Amino acid sequence: MKPRRVVRPLTDDERAALEAGLRSADAFVLRRCQMLRASARHEPPLAIARALGGDDQTVRNAIHAFNARGTAALPKRSSRPQTIHPAFPAAQAERRRDLLHRRSRDCGHPPRRWTLDLAAAVSVAEGLTARRVSGETIRATRHRLGVRWQRAKQGITSPDRRYAAKKVGATG
Repeated sequence: MKPRRVVRPLTDDERAALEAGLRSADAFVLRRCQMLRASARHEPPLAIARALGGDDQTVRNAIHAFNARGTAALPKRSSRPQTIHPAFPAAQAERRRDLLHRRSRDCGHPPRRWTLDLAAAVSVAEGLTARRVSGETIRATRHRLGVRWQRAKQGITSPDRRYAAKKVGATG
């Protein structure tokens, strides 16, 4: 049988921080303090979760975080990844820039404009990536390289036969 996971013995400062957290305006801190106080009373995570209307894994995560970091585990941390690995290292990113400056016809695709999904498919075919990446990854790589890429827009035209002459006369 697995040993029951409970919070480690609390110091006086930690006990005071948990008591203060019960009066917190932040709901996350309040719930976490409730979980940790119940665990300090040796209640099992499943019973704590049922009493608070949550999940027992959330209680276990709170206990584990408190045992590892102490009172620094009370406020909510950022959910942003700590490290981001670019899908395209610098050398491959430069090859991507060169790829986007070529015509799609040169890569064996019908003559049309580049799309993010088409660029993702061609990058796998050309060996820039080992697996298919999303169009968003292509967009983020372009942004990281400082490449601006906008779709071509059609200009406004008129059915008037003398439109070109009038336009030159009006705009100089």
